[in-house]
Amino acid sequence: MFSFMPLLLLLVSSVFLSSTHEAVISPQDPVLQIGSSLTATCTLNPELGIHTGSLYWTLNGMILSNSTYSMLGPDALSVTLHNLNGSQQQSGDNLVCHRADGHVLAGSCLYVGMPPEKPVNITCWSRNTKDLSCKWSPGGRGETHIQTRYILKYKLRWYGKEKECENYGTAGNLRYSCYIPRNLALFTPYEIWVEAANQLGSATSDITTLDILNVVTTDPPANVQVSRVGDLEDQLTIRWANSHELKDVLFQAKYQIRYRLEDSAEWKVVDDVGNQTSCRLAGLRPGTVYFVQVRCNPVGIYGSRKAGIWSDWSHPAAASTPSSQQLQSGSCDSKPSERNSTLRRELKQFFGWVRKHAYGCSGMSIKLYDQWRVWLQKSHKTRNQIFQEDNS
Repeated sequence: MFSFMPLLLLLVSSVFLSSTHEAVISPQDPVLQIGSSLTATCTLNPELGIHTGSLYWTLNGMILSNSTYSMLGPDALSVTLHNLNGSQQQSGDNLVCHRADGHVLAGSCLYVGMPPEKPVNITCWSRNTKDLSCKWSPGGRGETHIQTRYILKYKLRWYGKEKECENYGTAGNLRYSCYIPRNLALFTPYEIWVEAANQLGSATSDITTLDILNVVTTDPPANVQVSRVGDLEDQLTIRWANSHELKDVLFQAKYQIRYRLEDSAEWKVVDDVGNQTSCRLAGLRPGTVYFVQVRCNPVGIYGSRKAGIWSDWSHPAAASTPSSQQLQSGSCDSKPSERNSTLRRELKQFFGWVRKHAYGCSGMSIKLYDQWRVWLQKSHKTRNQIFQEDNS
């Protein structure tokens, strides 16, 4: 029975060719490693009455040199390609056999690439302690040139069955990422890894161990507003809103601010904002537009000893400080009272003192104001003593 199999397959192939195709290319849709060689053969349907000497080959639309052709008889023409480069597209390179007038007789897709290397740099974060997003790098040079499937798997470290992530990114920066929306446990570590596979091979990343509570982040602070501080030409106030994602979670937010001049790309960072949702910047340039951004780090989620992950920076908000010239020429109060003039002068002295003795976003509290009054009294007393000594 088995001795008839080759003859039977040949007869079936011959019937298939004669009834449905003008020609066939073999091998059909091969998968090859970069640097390989390939010999493909275009076999004509004898009923066409075409001689192979009139045929030609193209690869991705480019005519291949006839020096690479070999006539295997009146009905078969082969082409040999050496040192193949990676496929230009994951859907494969198009190898086509043509009639002399350009008519397409048959085609085959060449998949030329590399087996995947071990995925690396697995990074994960959670926005609400209930979900988990992870991303990774493909490893090595990254591009395999052929379709490669990546699967992120995870399991509880000491028990539980292995699970697969199902929601994968598809393009751009999301291409190597996956999202787990629910059914995650807290207070116990997970093991996470990525498996990569294509028709040329497979590879598995190292295992990453993490606790969800240690990788919590938030969306950037919302509703960031920047405004002037009255007529003070060197200060701006920043206000923002807490993240709503973690409103039901026990934690203490830590904020960071950065700001820059309108015509500068250099940001200055304020680290000592703490958990307050407002900040006053001092020592700014009068009559200047400033751009400001804020970001958040959830600290101590449910008592975790580790800080969370900094959020992205908020959308930039902008405001300008008052101009000294405008303040002098544009005031509506041409005859201010002595009391208002004294108060304004004292405030200006106070904030000048703050710039020298307090940094960042130190709260403008009564305690700080009292410290300044003590310093001012000492300064007056010292000046009076010097004046008395000079008179004596």
